[in-house]
Amino acid sequence: MPRKSARQAPDVSEPEFARVAATISKDPRVDSPEVARAKGFGSKGLKVARKLFAFESKGRLVAKLPKERVDELVSSGKGERFDPGHGRVMKEWLTIDLRGKALWLGVAREALEFAARGTLRRIDR
Repeated sequence: MPRKSARQAPDVSEPEFARVAATISKDPRVDSPEVARAKGFGSKGLKVARKLFAFESKGRLVAKLPKERVDELVSSGKGERFDPGHGRVMKEWLTIDLRGKALWLGVAREALEFAARGTLRRIDR
């Protein structure tokens, strides 16, 4: 991996995501920091029952939400569908760049709720 030159701007998204993660991690459903920092899509993220629901990638919050909610946020211009880099857009994953950082915490909370519901369904079967 190439080293960052001194002229490149620092990645300010990491502290922003760290603030969101610190708040979300207070919820007892969120995996412990050791598990929550596990990799997913090549980035560190937050998990419920080892299920990734939010992470930071390339200056953006990436969160898993119901497809309908992703469609709504994309249509309103608040985010974009997530493409992990192989040209296949993920239907249930939304990205929001730093311009929308005011939305990050709320969207991360929605992602937590979505992930927690999915976990409960699997347990109840």
